[in-house]
Amino acid sequence: MSFLLRVAGYTLCDRVRSSVIWEELRVEQLLLCIEGSQLIWMPPGRLPVRMFQAWPTGTRPWGCPRTRWRDCCLLSAAFFGALGSSFLYGYNLSVVNAPAKDIKAFYNLTWLSRYGEPAAAETLTLLWSVTVSIFAIGGLVGALVVSYLIKVLGRKGTLLANNSLAVIAALLLALGEKARSFEMLIIGRFIIGMDSGISLSALPMYLGEISPREWRGSIGQVNAVFICLGVFTGQLLGLPEIFGHVSRWNFLFVFLAVPALLQLCTLPFLPESPRFLLMERRDEARAEKAFKVFLGKTDVSAELEEVHAESRAQNTLQMASALELFRNRAVRWQTITVIVTMACYQLCGLNAIWYYTNGIFEAAGFNKATIPYITLSTGGIETLAAVASGLVIERIGRKPLLIFGFSAMAVCFTLLTIFLHFQDSFSWMPYLSFISILAVIASFCSGPGGIPFVLTGELFEQSYRPAAFMVAGVVNWLSNFAVGLLFPFIQNALQTYAFMVFVVVCVLGAVYLLIVLPETKNKTFVEISQSFSKINKISQMPDKEMEDVFPVKPGQVEIGDGLKGQTASPNDINSFTNDINIKDSNAVEMESSF
Repeated sequence: MSFLLRVAGYTLCDRVRSSVIWEELRVEQLLLCIEGSQLIWMPPGRLPVRMFQAWPTGTRPWGCPRTRWRDCCLLSAAFFGALGSSFLYGYNLSVVNAPAKDIKAFYNLTWLSRYGEPAAAETLTLLWSVTVSIFAIGGLVGALVVSYLIKVLGRKGTLLANNSLAVIAALLLALGEKARSFEMLIIGRFIIGMDSGISLSALPMYLGEISPREWRGSIGQVNAVFICLGVFTGQLLGLPEIFGHVSRWNFLFVFLAVPALLQLCTLPFLPESPRFLLMERRDEARAEKAFKVFLGKTDVSAELEEVHAESRAQNTLQMASALELFRNRAVRWQTITVIVTMACYQLCGLNAIWYYTNGIFEAAGFNKATIPYITLSTGGIETLAAVASGLVIERIGRKPLLIFGFSAMAVCFTLLTIFLHFQDSFSWMPYLSFISILAVIASFCSGPGGIPFVLTGELFEQSYRPAAFMVAGVVNWLSNFAVGLLFPFIQNALQTYAFMVFVVVCVLGAVYLLIVLPETKNKTFVEISQSFSKINKISQMPDKEMEDVFPVKPGQVEIGDGLKGQTASPNDINSFTNDINIKDSNAVEMESSF
């Protein structure tokens, strides 16, 4: 019979399917171990000698069957959820760059066929500007409606329904050329913008609620990784050898339907967010089943009780509106922090680099024929940096990565300004400009590129989360639109000093986060909310909620089974455990995590 031994916050498995042969030790008597502050009786059996090798509580070694199933379900939810959501957002950021000239030629040809004369240069510029910028307007509309959709359809249901927008947009964008209608392209860009606005709120919320506490940051960074992969894929498919050709550019938009259809085929087989099911649908049976699937264990009573404790800690069980979010002093600084972080996410200057990469590289002196391939390297660097951030976020934490990212961007933008200013003086200066751009991108993706979405889900409890994502989405898309609209004027006015504006934004963002933001790594949502109690000037929550979850007080231990309901001091425990005899003298002493 396979069973688990939990000791001092760590989990060990006595049956590991691995090529490594473990020595075993026969336990003849009942084994007494400590979980948290509770004594637990374990049945006799064979346990591995190398019991000091441990895994965090709630996880199992990869060899354990339930762990493999847990990891498969959780990673599948993250992979396919992000593939049909954040991947499409990243793809649409870069996909229009390569075929820009071909699309403008199509607009001109359509205008000529309708009105018998070519379109004026100002008209073409206006049509193209609308095509590009209406994506952000659609995103803003999506962000405004997402809080209502997730209340009605749930997190997973919203992601599934959102795929219909992606398919409709793909059809409009792909068939616009054959229909001789540039209006179809503009409407398609608006609809795919709505799709992105909804998914950038629904997906981080879903991933944050299904992830174990110790994996929440890494799983949340999947959102950022797939945004980067989407940007890279748009750049790759836009090469002249693939779809970046006058006769094939509409296939770039056909591709939009592929990730959406893949998500539609897989996500229905995965559970809804257990927190949504329990706190908003009051369906404890389905919530328990969802927890078991995503956590890979049969006993999820602690997780259910944690959600119940969060529910009891909230003043109201009703979902808060955006207006209530601003009125409630208990979440005032959380709201300000999300607004500042999300504004800095867009105003830190990376979008200016994406929108005007070709122009920046031309100004830096690179050959026009090589620019598409140079741009491709930026997408690769962005993806690698996002993956690296996801691997270290649970070790380093959210706050250090954000501060480092914004600070490094400020330094790199300063260097880029210097290099651009002197690029005509030295033949090798354009190469330093290129390296600075790569460094800016890597710095952004090391923290600011994905953590703002993770933080938005972590800083708020369940009833405030939908409204918080709506506010964050509105700030995100308004800032996105502002950068695209204002940067050309800033560039014309300041020339090579234009990027110093972003230096100021990055420095201010880093200083604010250093002063205000608490670390959220490995904390429950209730604990994170309590971290803001002092700055919000409200009294901290009483410890009663934690006592509901962990009824044993510090310094006392509850003894299970035969002595159930009794408590003992640590000295009593030591005396009690000395009565347990294990015949093998080579028994290994457990290492405590306390």
